[in-house]
Amino acid sequence: MEDVHSIRTGRHCVFAMHVHLVFVTKFRHKVFDDRHLTRLQQIMRDVCADFEAELIEFNGENNHVHLLVNYPPKMAVARLVNSLKGVSSRRLRQEFPDLAHHYYQANKLWSGSYFAGSVGGPPLSAVKQYIEQQNPPG
Repeated sequence: MEDVHSIRTGRHCVFAMHVHLVFVTKFRHKVFDDRHLTRLQQIMRDVCADFEAELIEFNGENNHVHLLVNYPPKMAVARLVNSLKGVSSRRLRQEFPDLAHHYYQANKLWSGSYFAGSVGGPPLSAVKQYIEQQNPPG
């Protein structure tokens, strides 16, 4: 696992971008046990790798999961979220048919909404102060 504060490089950029994601099950049903969460972690890790992102941390409870993802600036978070939720829902429902009674009405594992928050780096006040203190030419 890489250090959360490590800086990555792209073809024309240097970056350290992290997002904290929270996905909640449809109707907040208590769906997951340890075997589901273990499999979900691997699925999420594989999807992240397809996007040149890295799943730094993963954990969850019976009705939601938390992810910390290091992602490149060329990628839209919404696109990553769409794939993470879509692929994980499809694979989990295929591999664990016992989950069927939790999503019988909607045929979806996840709620349509999610939380995404940027993390890492200095606080906004420090960045604002740094920018204010720059000396313009002239």
